[in-house]
Amino acid sequence: MEAKKIVCRSCGSEHLQPILSLGTTPLADRLLTKKQLETPEITAPLDLVFCPECTLTQITVSVSPDVLFREDYPYFSSVSQSLLKHFADSAEAIMKRKKLDKNSLVIEAASNDGYMLKNFQENGIPVLGIDPAQGPAEAATKKGIPTLCTFFTEKLATQLHYVEERAADVFLANNVLAHVPDLNGFVEGIRILLKEDGIAVIEVKYVVDLVEHCEFDTIYHQHLCYFSLIALDKLFRKHGLFINDVEKVSTQGGSLRIFAGKQEEVKDSVKNLIIEEIEKGVDKIEYYKDFADRVHKIKDSLVDLLQDLKHNHKRIAAYGAAAKATTLMSYAGIDRNLIDYVVDLNTFKHGRYMGGNHLPIYSPDRLLEDRPDYVLLLAWNFVDEVMKQQKEYLDKGGHFIVPVPEVRTI
Repeated sequence: MEAKKIVCRSCGSEHLQPILSLGTTPLADRLLTKKQLETPEITAPLDLVFCPECTLTQITVSVSPDVLFREDYPYFSSVSQSLLKHFADSAEAIMKRKKLDKNSLVIEAASNDGYMLKNFQENGIPVLGIDPAQGPAEAATKKGIPTLCTFFTEKLATQLHYVEERAADVFLANNVLAHVPDLNGFVEGIRILLKEDGIAVIEVKYVVDLVEHCEFDTIYHQHLCYFSLIALDKLFRKHGLFINDVEKVSTQGGSLRIFAGKQEEVKDSVKNLIIEEIEKGVDKIEYYKDFADRVHKIKDSLVDLLQDLKHNHKRIAAYGAAAKATTLMSYAGIDRNLIDYVVDLNTFKHGRYMGGNHLPIYSPDRLLEDRPDYVLLLAWNFVDEVMKQQKEYLDKGGHFIVPVPEVRTI
């Protein structure tokens, strides 16, 4: 595995300005088997920087996508009921917007286990999924959703369009653009595959929410970039695509859903949000200056709380073996001295271990069986869903610790 420093992934500038260093961390979502505990782990620096040329916020090191996504990738979108509803609603809105039928084609990059494409297929609309992770791709195929187990690239788009004569009425990419080392190749691939009146619907983590809500744990090696609308607009225009509409959505702690096409028909939603970003200073390094200070305060506050609870002989577990959990626990130095174990709904993760601190991962059923005094909610972006799911644990006297945007106890 080769991790190398890069210039700006969007514009190629070498003048990247530092925002925050989270140290050298294990790879998020690289959950370990018992046998793997005996071998050295892959780690890499996790440093956030800002590009003053195109305003893109990004990390400085790229780890090979084959290492991050191909082997044993544990993320299945269908595990979260709230995400399923979110993308079902999105699919319904797209079908109304585009009036799709049996002669249409919906293509999704990073289609995972078919969580979104199934909504189109159930309405008789042809679909094609593209995902490099074998487990989720196989799960989609078993559901009858055609899926190519590979990365979406400009080369693949060229193959699909010019050789197989396929073109997309709708191109979907949810929470994947941030994962892409070759941003320009990916966006050019979208342009190649889209019909002249086609639409690309893309969701990305919104850097404004990340900064203003101090969501530092959403920074990890899979997430190479963190987008403002200004940065996205510059990137897409470079490839002859225009962001014509935008919506703010609540997923991933705050995201943007953009609607892009080959014709320029920019709505007020786009113009107004760009103006709002400029007024906030999102396009300047000064906007990010106190972010690092707030991150340090969260870390200190959380560690102090956990240490105080342990000093008072309280037992603490954690909920959510998510990618963000790796960043938070590594940066804060949270290990077996503070946390006993982690629970997660995803059965694929059970019996494995977190990277770095090697905490074991169990089913959430263990919370009722074991009754820890406190549970650190690492998957804080699903707080409402988890509180409903764990009502019995709460009713029996259990407590949750929510670390972001500020440390609080439920």
